[in-house]
Amino acid sequence: MKKISILDSTLRDGSQGEGISYSVQDKINIVKALDELGVSYIEAGNPGSNPKDMEFFAEAKKLKLSHSKLVAFGSTRRKGIKCSEDANLQSLLAAETDVVCIFGKSWDFQVTEILHASNEENLEMIRDTVSFLVANKKEVIFDAEHFFTGYTENAEYAMKCLEAAVEGGAKTLCLCETKGGMMPLQCYEITKHVVEHFRNYNPRENSEGILVNRNLEEISVGIHTHNDSGCAVANSLLAVEAGASHVQGVLLGFGERTGNANLSTIIADLQLKMDCLCIPSENIQNLTPLCKRVAEITNIALEAGMPYVGASAFAHKAGMHIDAVIKNPFAYEHVTPESVGNERVFLMSEVAGKSMIVEKVQKFDKTLTKSSPVVAEIVKKVKEMEHVGYQFEGADASFEILVRKAIGKYQPFFNLHYYKTSGEFPRFADDQSAFAQFKIDVDGKVVVTAGDGDGPVNALDVAMRNALEQFYPNVAHLHLTDYKVRVLDGKSATASRVRVLIESSDGDEHWTTMGVSSDVIEASYLALVDSFEYKLIKDLEKKFGKMMAK
Repeated sequence: MKKISILDSTLRDGSQGEGISYSVQDKINIVKALDELGVSYIEAGNPGSNPKDMEFFAEAKKLKLSHSKLVAFGSTRRKGIKCSEDANLQSLLAAETDVVCIFGKSWDFQVTEILHASNEENLEMIRDTVSFLVANKKEVIFDAEHFFTGYTENAEYAMKCLEAAVEGGAKTLCLCETKGGMMPLQCYEITKHVVEHFRNYNPRENSEGILVNRNLEEISVGIHTHNDSGCAVANSLLAVEAGASHVQGVLLGFGERTGNANLSTIIADLQLKMDCLCIPSENIQNLTPLCKRVAEITNIALEAGMPYVGASAFAHKAGMHIDAVIKNPFAYEHVTPESVGNERVFLMSEVAGKSMIVEKVQKFDKTLTKSSPVVAEIVKKVKEMEHVGYQFEGADASFEILVRKAIGKYQPFFNLHYYKTSGEFPRFADDQSAFAQFKIDVDGKVVVTAGDGDGPVNALDVAMRNALEQFYPNVAHLHLTDYKVRVLDGKSATASRVRVLIESSDGDEHWTTMGVSSDVIEASYLALVDSFEYKLIKDLEKKFGKMMAK
């Protein structure tokens, strides 16, 4: 099994993604998550670039990591000064990490047009910088910026840049596909040439007259790709095929422009399919939970369609597919969801078929089968409701309530007499804009409540809570975490039917409900009722330890 060292740059490359910003504590929490996953290196930023990174490195010194090494990131020394006088290099030493990642130019165009240095000056800057850090007891990873573009333009010079880093004592040469436009076969061929070059690297003297004789066992070739052409993962995998043993990227793939290589995909591909060891073998089953944790810290939604770790990675919708997966998951799944800590999901839809229904309803009644009349009734009801705009694959709680009603595991918690809403403009003095009245009865006791809010849906939510909490105090623990409205038929303009999706939580569990109507208030009310009733059903069954019946 080939050992691959993984360097995660979420805290630097990832933070360059649009809308992403980390506090010092966020960075600490991500470091802990990545260490728990077991990546080899965590590139934590440039300690000399801003006060936040300086504060982070000061705090990071207190961490006791089990698997990962923290890496400080910076550039080669500036043109025309000594390493000992370069403030950036001094800040790298002050970070007190055992490993430093240095980037330098390897494209002659960048050297002359951006740095305004000569090609030879750039080689000296690379060699001097690496040598300075090695002399200060640092393990050095050299990131050859724009290497693939530089190689296609001037291969001889690009290779000289790598040799300069080796002469300085770099342990790892990382080939950076900085513009993200390289095609996979190009990436493979260029990486293969670099690997073979340093496998047969001949002795030579460096600038200080010291004989250098290092082979591939000592020099690790790495890959760092961007996703501008959609090939970041493919390029990384083919680089490993070509002999690279070090892979850089971002756990969830976000970053500047179109993002970086997605390490969650790369780690799973390498470890589960390519006989490589990237993280401790027992940790691969923690991949999905830890990706979710990093997404939460980053304050983004984990992309549902992300391979291996997304909510849809093992989601099945078509009826024939579901039927086959129930019989044997190998029919449609390339790996088991459990192998990466994910779970299989059967999506409810009009094409899902009876197998899907049976799979879901059997948790309420194990005796139900495909031939049960109630299953046919549920399938018919689902198809009717989806025809008018419901989409149960995104609202499991509403689907569960539908099933409970059909099989007799449901009872209403209140009887609605009416609700009324009104809005005003300009807004009220307290900046509220709507008012709602709500009348219900519970076991014959009638209550009428009111609420105002920031819009009619908010006012209705407040009025409903004011009523329900009188009978069911636990409703106070429920809060809405998301509210979405989708227009289903734009041809009818403002009279179009809409679908309202509400995500709710009580702090322990999260669930989603749905309502559909040509009246957005009514659609919202239907979704709210399902949400409240789902919470009350779960609390009741938890209290008595058995399934609710009529």
